[in-house]
Amino acid sequence: MVKAILLLVLAFLAVCTARDVPLLSMLNHHRSLLSTTPSLADVPINYTHVCDPTRFANQGMEMKEFGYCDSSLSFEERAKDLVDRMTLDEKVQQLGNKAIGVPRIGLPHYEWWSEALHGVSNVGPATFFNELIPGATSFPTVIHTTASFNKSLWKTIGQAVSAEARAMYNLGRAGLTYWSPNINVVRDPRWGRITETPGEDPFVVGTYASNYVRGLQDVEGAGETKDLNSRPLKVSTCCKHYTAYDVDAWLGIDRYHYDARVTEQDIYVGDFSSSL
Repeated sequence: MVKAILLLVLAFLAVCTARDVPLLSMLNHHRSLLSTTPSLADVPINYTHVCDPTRFANQGMEMKEFGYCDSSLSFEERAKDLVDRMTLDEKVQQLGNKAIGVPRIGLPHYEWWSEALHGVSNVGPATFFNELIPGATSFPTVIHTTASFNKSLWKTIGQAVSAEARAMYNLGRAGLTYWSPNINVVRDPRWGRITETPGEDPFVVGTYASNYVRGLQDVEGAGETKDLNSRPLKVSTCCKHYTAYDVDAWLGIDRYHYDARVTEQDIYVGDFSSSL
């Protein structure tokens, strides 16, 4: 369980470190709208810059006392510092998509579930649209985009989606972690989620995954780094669904309540290896 917490925290620290992204002028314009538009005055804002000295001071704490806010340390060291400060009960409460936070150590709540298969979607509870941001760009479904066999296009779409995602986060309208892309290899045309995927060819699926993930995650202008664990992320992706994903709802059976007897044939992870 501790390892799972560490992985979650590493992803969170990586995305929180990448703050200088495009659309800042647009964001400042929208922030001014928040204070001048009466109908938006009561909209809750989810954006939290965790390692903000003022925020810690307002809670009666000194940020410098918390190693997880020390940007001179590695992500791994910062994640370990944060997890080591939690009790067992507090660690359990951070699992799942709704992490409730730990106020006594300055950790705010966080909703992990946002979606961006072919554009920022309001399917996940961390994302919502309103008068300020009525919608995001919706690109063609993944199966159609993949049919272009254009790797640079796949990455460019990812860059555009993540720019909007980051802008929405800065305005409190989305999270930083996206349960996308869906890179399941299509096995049966009766499966109802084929349009979400890059199709039936494992090589194409893996190639699409690597390009779309880099488009979503890479901070433009940050350059390449040999240590991939140290680079900042624009947003964090989560390739899905790892295995045994083929049942949604069929003849009264759903994926939450049936006896899943997974065979070796069901476990193909080559597409996930490519996305790493």
